[in-house]
Amino acid sequence: MKDQSVYDLLVIGGGINGTGIAADASGRGLNVLLCEMNDLASSTSSNSSKLIHGGLRYLEHYEFRLVREALAERETLLKNAPHIIWPLRFRLPHRRHLRPSWMIRIGLFMYDNLAKRATLKGSHGIKFGKNSPVIDSITKGFEYSDAWVDDARMVVLNAIAARDKGANIMTRTRCSNAKRVDNIWEVTLHDNLTGQQQTVKAKALVNAAGPWVTSFFDDALKSPSPKKIRLIKGSHIIVPRIHNEPQAYILQNEDKRIVFVIPYEDDFSLVGTTDIEHIGDPATASISKEESDYLVSIVNAHFKHQITTEDIVATYSGVRPLLDDESDSAAEVTRDYTFEVDAPDGKAPLLSVFGGKITTYRKLSEAAVDGIISHFPKAGKSWTADVALPGGNFDTQHNLQNSLQRQYNWLPRKIINRYVRSYGTLSHEICAGISSMDEMGQNFGAGLYQREVEYLIAQEWAVDLEDIIWRRSKLGLHLTQVEKDTLASFLVASTDSLKASSKQNSLSEKV
Repeated sequence: MKDQSVYDLLVIGGGINGTGIAADASGRGLNVLLCEMNDLASSTSSNSSKLIHGGLRYLEHYEFRLVREALAERETLLKNAPHIIWPLRFRLPHRRHLRPSWMIRIGLFMYDNLAKRATLKGSHGIKFGKNSPVIDSITKGFEYSDAWVDDARMVVLNAIAARDKGANIMTRTRCSNAKRVDNIWEVTLHDNLTGQQQTVKAKALVNAAGPWVTSFFDDALKSPSPKKIRLIKGSHIIVPRIHNEPQAYILQNEDKRIVFVIPYEDDFSLVGTTDIEHIGDPATASISKEESDYLVSIVNAHFKHQITTEDIVATYSGVRPLLDDESDSAAEVTRDYTFEVDAPDGKAPLLSVFGGKITTYRKLSEAAVDGIISHFPKAGKSWTADVALPGGNFDTQHNLQNSLQRQYNWLPRKIINRYVRSYGTLSHEICAGISSMDEMGQNFGAGLYQREVEYLIAQEWAVDLEDIIWRRSKLGLHLTQVEKDTLASFLVASTDSLKASSKQNSLSEKV
C-alpha cells in the first residue's frame, strides 16, 4: 500500500522527546507524521523515577546550566500539566560522613535560587524526632521542593496535543528503511499489527528513537551515527508503603549515589534508581538481584521499617541513552542533550536527538524544531511554554474533582480522583452522556470500566494489557491476575477487530 503524500516532518520515536517534537512542530503549522515501533512511552519514558526536578546531585558535577534550565522548566510544567504533575516535598536525612552539612546547604541555596520559583516552597533544615520513620541515629536533615509526574501519561498527552494540531500518530509502526530521493526522504513503514507495509515521503526526518538512536543509523539509514551514546540502566522496586508521611525521601549512599523513596499510588513506595551500564538491546533491560539487594539495603540503612526482597510487588527497568562524555562512572554521565543536523548540499535534513532528561523535554523539543525550522519559512513561532497539555485547562485538582462530582454524581469519588490525576478535563470524554454506573459497561476491577478502556483504545492508542494497566494507568498494582486475564481477553478481541477492519479497508482500496 502506497501513500504518496509528502509530510513536512517525519518523527521516529514515540517517547517524550519524539511526541514533544511532534506537538511543537504541529503547532507551528507543519504537517507531521510520528511513528513508534511499539506503544507510546513503551521504553525509557515510562521507566523513570516519575520526577520533574532540577537534579540536585547534578550540581556536584557542575552542570549548572542543565540544572537552571530544568528548574525553570519545572515551573512551566507545573503550570501546564496540573493533572499529571504536582508539587512534592523531599526530605534528605543528613549523614555527615557522606556529605558535610555546609555542602548540602550551599547546594540547596543554589537549588532554590538558580531559577525563579513561582509556586514551590524553599528549602530548610529539619529535625527527626522519636516518631520519625527514619532510624534513631539520624536526627537532622533537610527539606526542599520538586515535583511528581506521571511520565507515561505526559508522553500520551503530548501525542494527543500533536494529533489535535493535525499530526498523524502511528504506533506499532516500525521504520525499516529511510533514504534521500530527490531531496525528499522516502521512508518504508511496517505495521506490526497487520503486517502491512507502506512508503511515505517527508521533507525532513527526526531521529528521536531514544536508546535506539544509534541503531537507527545502522538499521534504517545504513550509515554511521555521528555521536556515541552510553546505555545506562536504571531500575526501581515497588514495595508496600514504607511510611505514611506525604513527603518523599532522598537517601545518600556510601557510593555517592542517591536513591529516592517516593509515595506511590497511595498504598506503595517507589524506590530507585540504579545506574548500571547496559549492553545489548534496550528492550531486554530488567532488574538484577544485585540491584534489588542494593535498593533494599539503602532503604534499611535509613528507615525503621525494614524490608526484604520478598516485599517487592513490582519492578521496572529503563535504559537511558546518555551522551558518551567518557565519564568513568555511569552515575557521572551527563544528563544534558545535544542535536546533530545533517543537511548536505541543501538536501533533505536529518535531525538526531542525543541524550536528554524528562524534565527538559519541552525545551529540547522547542530547540529541535528551531534547529530545522529554517527549511520551513512559513512555520510559526514556538508556543508550548504558555499552553496547557490536553486536559490541563483547570486551576486546581481539588476544584476539578468537586466539579466532576457535581456533574457526574453517580461516579464514586475514588474514581473521580483518579480520573482527575490521569485525564484532567479529558475526563468528560469518558463520562459525557452517561447517567449511571451501569452505562460504564463491564467492570474489570479496581475502578476500571469498559467505557474507560474503550476511550483509551479509541483516543489514546492503547492496544494491549500493558498499555492499559502500566502506561495509561498504574492499575496493574491493584488488579488480580484473574482480572488482568479478563481484560487481556477483551483487548485481544478489540485488536482482532482492528486487524479485520484494516484488512477490509485495504481490500476496498485495491478494488
